[in-house]
Amino acid sequence: MTGVPALDAVALWAGIIAAVGGALAVLYRWGLSLRRASQRVGQVLADWTGEQGRPGVAARPGVMERLGDIDTSVQDLGTRLAAVEHELHPNSGSSLRDAVDRVDARTAAHLDKNP
Repeated sequence: MTGVPALDAVALWAGIIAAVGGALAVLYRWGLSLRRASQRVGQVLADWTGEQGRPGVAARPGVMERLGDIDTSVQDLGTRLAAVEHELHPNSGSSLRDAVDRVDARTAAHLDKNP
């Protein structure tokens, strides 16, 4: 019966090795997940703060700079829309609407003279 305790010891060591291997596999998977998550957080931070240009790669502005550009664009758009709206309403005779009204009046007068 000297073989049975040795067999128990082998089974015990095999169980320990399997448990340690399983724990290492779980830790490895957690490490991969943590690495992926940290890379995503790094990408979000890089997008938020922007990146400096380097040889062969153009600089990328951060979120706040892009929002400032959008704000400026909206203000410019408001100015341009006001100019377009000015042309759509009759005023002192210089708008596009006044010019269309003059052409319409001349056309109507011309058609009245020459039926």
